[in-house]
Amino acid sequence: MSQLILHHYPLSPFAEKVRLILGYKQLSWQSVHIPMYMPKPDVVALTGGHRRTPFMQIGADIYCDTSLICDVLEHLAPTPTLYPDAVKGAARIVAQWADSMLFPVAMAYNFQPAGAAHVLQGWSPEDVKVFVQDRTSMRGGAPRMPPADALGMYKSYLRRLSSMLEHHPFLLGDAPCVADFSAYHPTWYTWRQVQPLAGILDATPHVRDWLARMEKLGHGKHTDISSTQAIQIAHDSTPFDVSHETFVDHHGIALGSQVVVTAESFGLEPTAGELVAATRTRYTVRRTDERAGTVHVHFPRVGFILKKAE
Repeated sequence: MSQLILHHYPLSPFAEKVRLILGYKQLSWQSVHIPMYMPKPDVVALTGGHRRTPFMQIGADIYCDTSLICDVLEHLAPTPTLYPDAVKGAARIVAQWADSMLFPVAMAYNFQPAGAAHVLQGWSPEDVKVFVQDRTSMRGGAPRMPPADALGMYKSYLRRLSSMLEHHPFLLGDAPCVADFSAYHPTWYTWRQVQPLAGILDATPHVRDWLARMEKLGHGKHTDISSTQAIQIAHDSTPFDVSHETFVDHHGIALGSQVVVTAESFGLEPTAGELVAATRTRYTVRRTDERAGTVHVHFPRVGFILKKAE
């Protein structure tokens, strides 16, 4: 198997989710640092348009969205598991809640003026302006939640997490599962990246202790490579054969059709290409780039919209 390559940047919360899973599973990986905001020409060369961070590369296969990355890592390294049998469904449900509900509330709290000033200290006014415009574009122009509303909701969510930690060290038992990693990354941002606002955690010591336990899992062993090297690896590789995968058609779109895949919300840049697989859980699009060659870009069904290209 080709080396795991994670395309990310240090301050990315969702990347921290994956970095910690790599540590939990004690996997070795290669690290490519990508820009925090557009333009991202080397990212687009691999994904075809999708720009959310992180994404994972194995040779000429590109995996978008952390929910799919979790499934891929579980397949490659089943032990220790992210999905314990006794709580498999609950773990996925809590993870989805954390990624889609807890995350935006936490980040609205984290990026209130005091938090933003702390994170962006040392940035030039022009860089700050571009970053703010980029994140506004990712939200499709929707306004960020007001800090006062975020504060009340975040406190409620932290109390719920604390209740889950009263009788065991992790959210759903004695070992971490996918729910823990999804709830960790937005709360980690409060704890480690916006220290002036981390006092909100004082009211939930169970959550603070859990954050410390999670952090100890580490990030595994990694080496740094450049985005140019990663693109060359894709160019020199052949995508995995997906022709044997069971076709599940909910759209009336045949394999071999030209399609567009877009996130349901947040980061709506489309990826276009040939639909070569549609399983119960994912879509696979084949595309060719001048630098990256022929790649397969994989998306989960949940959270993404498939349409036939116009």
